[in-house]
This record gives sequence, C-alpha cells and structure tokens, in this order.
Amino acid sequence: MTGAANAQAVKGDAKAGEGKIAMCIGCHGITGYQASFPEVYKVPMIGGQNEAYIVSALNAYKKGERKHPTMRGIADSLSEQDMADVAAFYAGHGKAKDGKAKEANPAVTALLQKGACFSCHGEGFSKPIDPSYPKVAGQYSDYVFRALQSYRTDGNPLIGRSNGVMAGIAKQFKSDELQQLAKYIGSLDSEMQVVAQPHFRLGQK
Repeated sequence: MTGAANAQAVKGDAKAGEGKIAMCIGCHGITGYQASFPEVYKVPMIGGQNEAYIVSALNAYKKGERKHPTMRGIADSLSEQDMADVAAFYAGHGKAKDGKAKEANPAVTALLQKGACFSCHGEGFSKPIDPSYPKVAGQYSDYVFRALQSYRTDGNPLIGRSNGVMAGIAKQFKSDELQQLAKYIGSLDSEMQVVAQPHFRLGQK
C-alpha cells in the first residue's frame, strides 16, 4: 500500500463531497446491498473509513491496480479533488465503537499471528498504523473474504488486487482459513457504518 502522503496530496472538503456522492449512494448508501458482478458480496461500509484509504482505493481502481469494472468507471470520472472531497465526506460519518475487541478463539488467534494482521491494521482492527490502510473491524465478512481472495488472484481481467504485501500474506492461507479470518473480523465492533442518503432521488436533492 502507498503511504498517506502519496494517497492524499489534495485536501478534501466534506461539504463539497456531499454534493459529489450521487454515484456512490446507489450501492454504498443501502444497508446490506449486495453486488452481483463480477462477484457476489455485500458492498463495503465506507462511512467512518479512513479518508486517506478511500482516496488510495479510488486511485487503485483508476490505475487498474484493483479490478472491478463498475468501480473503475466511477474512479475514472473523478478528479483528485473529487476523490478527496468524497473521502472527506465519508470519513466524517463514522460511529462510536461500543466496547472492547472480541477475543478470537485459539484457531483464529493462530491465523492472526501467522498473518501478523495487527501489525498493520492495529488494535481491534480499527487503528491502522498508516491512515492509508483501512479500518476493517466490523466490515461485512463476505466482502472481507472476497477482498482477501482477490490478493491471491492473478491473470483475471475482472477480479484481483495488486499489492505485494497483502498478496504475500493472503497466499499463505487456504480459502477456509481466509473465511475464518473474515468471519472474525466481521464480528468485531466497528467505527464504520452505511451512510444512507434518502433525500437523493435520481441523482438530485
């Protein structure tokens, strides 16, 4: 992953971002909304996500480092300022966590230690060591699993993520082990939430 300085060179304006999210809310603004192409999984929650990470992810889609036809098309339409503004808006719409991190069972604890997950994603999976890394605590487990799987995918024009660190980690695990990790991460208390925008109709306020 890139560092925070590279991920966000432009300062975002949350108020401006509110006027630029019409193309986002059709998926990210519906609780539990499930994508059907190119894979089936719940679209991730991004309210409360790290601002620099959202920018980094959008840039990765724009560059083709993350493969997803819909997200590539959306990212291609955004300027650096647009990305920064949208990221600022969503980053400012998190929620307070309810309590301490849930303890993992011994098998999952061993997997977490094998992947050294906390060393980057931080305490409770909500305090990453770099703001361009994602918070993942409480994220939809099916999305987390598909994201982890995508780091192991090569040569597919529709699916895959280019990240040397995450690829090296994900390829250590079998699919059922990634599912265990994803289930645990999804069970954690989260600072993220779906930001619904019911006042939007057909892209207009």
